[in-house]
Amino acid sequence: MINETILAIIISFAISALLCPIVIPFLHRLKFGQQVRDDGPQAHLKKQGTPTMGGLIILSSIIITSMFYIPRYPKIIPVLFVTVGFGIIGFLDDYIKIVMKRSEGLNPKQKLLGQIIITGIFAWYLMSSGEVGTDMLIPFTGGFDNGFFLDLGVLFIPALFIIVLGTDNGVNFTDGLDGLCTSVTILIATFFTIVAIGENSGISPITGAVVGSLLGFLLFNVYPAKVFMGDTGSLALGGFVAASAYMMQMRIFIAIVGLIYLVEVLSVMIQVTYFKKTGGKRIFKMAPIHHHFELCGWSETRVVAVFSIITAILCLVAYLGL
Repeated sequence: MINETILAIIISFAISALLCPIVIPFLHRLKFGQQVRDDGPQAHLKKQGTPTMGGLIILSSIIITSMFYIPRYPKIIPVLFVTVGFGIIGFLDDYIKIVMKRSEGLNPKQKLLGQIIITGIFAWYLMSSGEVGTDMLIPFTGGFDNGFFLDLGVLFIPALFIIVLGTDNGVNFTDGLDGLCTSVTILIATFFTIVAIGENSGISPITGAVVGSLLGFLLFNVYPAKVFMGDTGSLALGGFVAASAYMMQMRIFIAIVGLIYLVEVLSVMIQVTYFKKTGGKRIFKMAPIHHHFELCGWSETRVVAVFSIITAILCLVAYLGL
């Protein structure tokens, strides 16, 4: 399994790294450029026109690599379904914003409906399949062999929708700086890959494929970025993180390894709520919180480095909880 997973990482990396120089000029010609907010950090104005929808590269390498492993590792199918399903929603959102020139893309109700449909199908699989189960491992209780597993009973479905949709939107909010979402998710996907191999969970080829795909993409997404993943990539990665955690009964671990995602979401919720309650006052200089640090004088690369280091440490902490 280890060798097969390593091979999946290498294959996915090669596909992603080779596709980027081909797809990026194509996106340029199609004028699939990023639209930058006027009220954002002034340093971001130079990003105007940088090709987005690079998530298509990420998805392509994940899908192609996974196809080699599906016959021997059928458990990767649900993870791939959620990843691609959310990626399609993101693609539609990007397409409407960039190609059809409608700044809002999919409206919130349309996007939420799509996410609910994908999550609902995934929930049906978890409930009907005897391979995974609906209980979850509680961190720091003894691990998979001796730990405590909690079954939420009737609360399983509501909790699933909250966790999956919350994670998906958290990853989406994190995608705001060159290489930020990519770097953080590489570390989380690596954590899931190590655990998947150790526990023989049957999904390590796709978690490895995500690691390789993002490593190849990061070559062109690191500051100064030549391409952005767009909602196509960020929503797909959010689906991947949530689905992987559920397939390994590790959904609580998302709050540990994905703390950056959670903080990004909370910063937006706090900012919006406080703004409405106080008639226009703000807690943060800008939300999501990575922009707050930028406006405090941090460089993009510093924000990315700090957030990545925090995630790496949290992944080590989470591993101790197994």
